[in-house]
Amino acid sequence: MEADERQLLLTTAWMFMRHGQPARARSLCEALVEDNPLDGTSAAAFAQLLLEDGEPGRALEVLRAANYPAELDHAEAVLETRALAMSGRKGEAASRWRRYLESRKGSERRWVG
Repeated sequence: MEADERQLLLTTAWMFMRHGQPARARSLCEALVEDNPLDGTSAAAFAQLLLEDGEPGRALEVLRAANYPAELDHAEAVLETRALAMSGRKGEAASRWRRYLESRKGSERRWVG
């Protein structure tokens, strides 16, 4: 599938979500991830929908299989932290979030918490 086709399907999925049709959005995102599991943009969108449907295990699988552009570092960290927490893996969730914060500010900086 070409990049412009992928973008059109992602935009359509977003429109479905905005208009209260998450099942249709999920179908489009799932198809995009099946077509290219490495696409971080599609993976992030699909993972968000999986989390909303209460499927953190599957969301983790999707998230960990993909490659993310730098502009999605925050989204990847938030989604993975949320999926770990929803799976009952609180320690791993906290560790994941700390790794993200350290990557942004450096391990020498202290964070509240």
